[in-house]
Amino acid sequence: MLVKTRQALQGSDRELAVFGGRVRSMRFLTRADGLGFSLNDVRVSQGQTLDLWYKNHWEANFVISGVGSVEEVNSGAVTPLAPGVIYTVGPLDRHIFRSRTDLHLVSIFAPSLQGDELHDDDGAYVSSGDLPSRQGTMFVRRLDELRAKGEEKIVANGGARTLRVLSQKDELGFSLSDVRIAAGQSNDLWYKNHWEVNYVLSGEARVTDINTGKVYPVEPWDLYVVGPNDPHRFESLSDVHVISLFDPPLTGEEVHDSDGVLPASGPIPRGPY
Repeated sequence: MLVKTRQALQGSDRELAVFGGRVRSMRFLTRADGLGFSLNDVRVSQGQTLDLWYKNHWEANFVISGVGSVEEVNSGAVTPLAPGVIYTVGPLDRHIFRSRTDLHLVSIFAPSLQGDELHDDDGAYVSSGDLPSRQGTMFVRRLDELRAKGEEKIVANGGARTLRVLSQKDELGFSLSDVRIAAGQSNDLWYKNHWEVNYVLSGEARVTDINTGKVYPVEPWDLYVVGPNDPHRFESLSDVHVISLFDPPLTGEEVHDSDGVLPASGPIPRGPY
């Protein structure tokens, strides 16, 4: 089990100031962590206009707070950004990002970033591996629309509610879920067939490594990773909201068995340890 905190990463080489300091990117997971994706916590100051074109990657952005927009250069279509919007761009999607207010996002790249990349003159990153099999152009998902369609599932033996926002059929090499756990829940989990990354957006909890008995407190802007050798207990001390990513990606229909296991959905990557 691996835990990374924002406090520990601040001021390290994992925190980059880019675009003249107008954007701060904290690289929680990079290529060295052995997963098929990397994860950045990104803060964009108000009033920014950024020309971007990820020719060598797919990027999924989960908007946590703030408002802005993304304009597709080829079509001129403009997507408003607000909390609960997830937009995904790829090699065909030259786009213009605008922040009307300070914006806070979680950014996931596949293939995973090395961690020290800076944007070139086209707003791209240098290639860092093989692209996922996804074809096509930018697409957008909205949490409120998914809930209205009845797509929220009860999982973890009744202990959590999840929206499977990105799944195996999206062909990005990872899946992404929005997960809400009520205060006072205790769930024993064991992802024998996957690596799971959880990024805490709100609430407080503790995660116990069942093998060692070590207890890890987690709070907003902490990230923890569990894998095939990590039976663990998750206890919510308050209502908790997390972004959950799986590699290999989930199909979207899985539920936990009595041991807290999800069925296999593909080859298991090396992982961070």
